[in-house]
Amino acid sequence: MRTIISGATIVNEERQFVGSLVIEDERIMDVQEGVILPPEENANYIDAKGLYLFPGVIDDHVHFREPGYEYKADIASESRTAAAGGVTSYMEMPNTNPPTTTLELLEEKFELARQKSRVNYSSSHVNYTFFFGATNDNLEQLRQLDPHRVPGVKVFMGSSTGNLLVDDDDSMRQIFEQSPLRIVAHCEDNDVIARNIKVFKKRYKGQNDFPVRYHSRIRSVEACYEASSKAVALAKATGARLHVAHISSAHELSLFEAKPLEEKQITAEVCIAHLMFTTEDYDWLGTRIKCNPSVKTPEDQAALYEALNSGKIDVVATDHAPHLLNEKVGGALKAMSGMPLIQFSLVSMLELSDKGILPLEHIPQLMSHNPAILYKIRQRGFIRKGYYADLVLVDPNANWQVGEGRYFTKCGWTPMDERTFKWKVVRTLVNGVTAYADGIVIDGIRGSELVYD
Repeated sequence: MRTIISGATIVNEERQFVGSLVIEDERIMDVQEGVILPPEENANYIDAKGLYLFPGVIDDHVHFREPGYEYKADIASESRTAAAGGVTSYMEMPNTNPPTTTLELLEEKFELARQKSRVNYSSSHVNYTFFFGATNDNLEQLRQLDPHRVPGVKVFMGSSTGNLLVDDDDSMRQIFEQSPLRIVAHCEDNDVIARNIKVFKKRYKGQNDFPVRYHSRIRSVEACYEASSKAVALAKATGARLHVAHISSAHELSLFEAKPLEEKQITAEVCIAHLMFTTEDYDWLGTRIKCNPSVKTPEDQAALYEALNSGKIDVVATDHAPHLLNEKVGGALKAMSGMPLIQFSLVSMLELSDKGILPLEHIPQLMSHNPAILYKIRQRGFIRKGYYADLVLVDPNANWQVGEGRYFTKCGWTPMDERTFKWKVVRTLVNGVTAYADGIVIDGIRGSELVYD
């Protein structure tokens, strides 16, 4: 199968230029700068004049809820949602039910993505991989992980689902010392959180819930910094490769260095929620933007913006975490934390670029190139000859509004509802095949398991 994408503005490796791509089967066979190719007989021709072509987004932080929570999301539904957002590869976290904490359960997840089918569509529309979850007592299995198949080990230094919280200092140190893979850490200090809850219970005379605007003072900057600084210190002491997930505050940024990714032992991720929402948005979005770690102040958000450009932040992800709306009822304690965002990550970043927050050319670095470099993903994340054709075409002048029927997440809502975006994903190609086009997810498309060098 031969596909030609002609006349797009190609954004890749900190450059943009008008050109054309030639795809043979799964791979990019040619990138022709300054050339607008004509149609060819027996070739699939995509006239991309006026559109921007980016490498497909690699989201290194998602929760697709399967197994155990399929009533609100599953691999099939959320991979469709990913395709609609220009995300061509996802890396899924282990806090499912049961949690992915044994080699057998990890293999079952890969099997779900590889073979399981639903009515009228296959299980994973985009490329996939799964993290292994560390616990206080699964070090022996952790040592056996295949670094060419598994991207990393997730460590929850803060409350989580099931038994995934690692709260024993000796176990934590052994994980950092002996993990054959990069450690991805969720950093919130439970003691600080418990202390803050106690303060609010005293203020509210023993009530079991508080207004959601206090969530950011319960899961506070201090709670994040205490755990993040502990993880960074432990990585420096043991030589572990550490990736700190969803940095949300200016104070935490002091822990990271601004230098090229290839030179770093310790790296940082920021998520769309913390780039798009602040504590000021609780007044109109309420629990829809409740997440862990919490959104922080506009000043913290401004510091995150600066870090996107300085090199302190290496990866932009989503922490896509669907819940039903009836699970978001309550306040700072009772409403579930997490929100579905994967369909809107790329267009959100393009919106930030339009506001002058970061150059357009830097978006693929944070969302495609760096995840591929960080995890050594084989031949993905770049628009290069010989690489897999994971690509996304975006219209820069669509001016469309998010609304029911225009998103695909199974939980049926998003905090982006009613937001207007200038940019719009119009086509997503996975392994050279169109998985999404013009508002329709193409059924029967299967992604591939990611492989690591």
